[in-house]
Amino acid sequence: MAQVSEEREDRVEATGDQPAATPGAAEAGTPATPEFPGTTAPEGAPATSGSANGATPVVPEASGNGEAGRLSAAGAPAETPDALGTGDADRLSAAGTAAAETPGPTGTGDADRLSAAGAAADASGTGEADRLSAAGSAGAAVPAPEAKKASKAGRNLPAAIGVGLLLGAAIIVSLLTVRFLFIGIIAIAIAVGTFEFAGVLRRVADTRVAMIPVLVGGQAMIWLAWPFGREGALTAFVLTVLACLLWRLPGGAKGYLRDISASVFAAAYLPLFGAFAAMLVPPSDGVGRVLTFLIGVVASDTGGYIAGVLGGKHPMAPTISPKKTWEGFGGSLVGGVVAGALTLSLLLDGHVWQGVIFGVAIVLTATLGDLVESLIKRDLGVKDMGTLLPGHGGIMDRLDSLLPSAVVSWLLLSAFVPLG
Repeated sequence: MAQVSEEREDRVEATGDQPAATPGAAEAGTPATPEFPGTTAPEGAPATSGSANGATPVVPEASGNGEAGRLSAAGAPAETPDALGTGDADRLSAAGTAAAETPGPTGTGDADRLSAAGAAADASGTGEADRLSAAGSAGAAVPAPEAKKASKAGRNLPAAIGVGLLLGAAIIVSLLTVRFLFIGIIAIAIAVGTFEFAGVLRRVADTRVAMIPVLVGGQAMIWLAWPFGREGALTAFVLTVLACLLWRLPGGAKGYLRDISASVFAAAYLPLFGAFAAMLVPPSDGVGRVLTFLIGVVASDTGGYIAGVLGGKHPMAPTISPKKTWEGFGGSLVGGVVAGALTLSLLLDGHVWQGVIFGVAIVLTATLGDLVESLIKRDLGVKDMGTLLPGHGGIMDRLDSLLPSAVVSWLLLSAFVPLG
């Protein structure tokens, strides 16, 4: 007994902590068992506490964290096994210290909270402490990537410029070689645009455009406008509407009005408007008429785009097209008026004041066409009508300002520069 007492005192002096006496030890006349679970009892000492026969083994505490922490604070190694396994307390302590001392994007406070959360989780035996501490340390050591700054232009500008130059080159080559090739370009663009528009309606709104009548009738509107003018285009349009009514009959009453309305709208919005662009080609000065129309629309779009990107602050129609601003509209007016005055006077021998009126009208119709398609896309819940043209979207996304402007161009140019 004296030997046991001496060893007990030596251990107390080594740890610097006074263990509490185990209840029942005094009454049984046996030495108090150390409160540190898992500590090997001295040779010859009883292996139990509070047991009359000494047969029941000492049961380690369920948590073990409090005692291990006290040992660690006292400078003794935490060798006591607990519910988490030997050495978990050391790992928690090391991980928490690393997380707290390592600065990172989340801040020192976040690292402390991660470490504390890890200790709390291990106290319940979940084993999440190591993962939380490791996450805290990794998050502190690795800087967060900077968010990619969005382009103020709102699109892939190099791709948009490249595609625009290619389209412009194709149009100019067709006009300067065999100008009637431009009608073929219009016909192809209208056909692709019809496919895009019908596809979006089918996927998003479950609306079926009468594709065969609209495609065939649309091509008839464009090509008949070449020899017969507006009479040929309007006649083909009426026949297209009749064909759509008949084509949809076998589908039954459900959705009939919805599908017919979409079909008639597609036939009017795309090929009928496009036929007016085709009617600019046949006159002897057709090249000048087409260039005046195209340059006016391009100048309007470009002027509005530049002014809007550089100084656009006041939205024109925030619920329809949030990026369109009054500053951009002012830039469109400047570009359209200058282009109209120059092209109409130089290419068609018109007056400057006629060019100014033409430019203002083109800006209004181009802006209206852009807003109309924006409203259609917003109603359908899509960003672009297609993906054929990088930086632009689909063909429909480039025809929005051209289609209504073609009608106004034909009307005004026919009035200002009568056919000889």
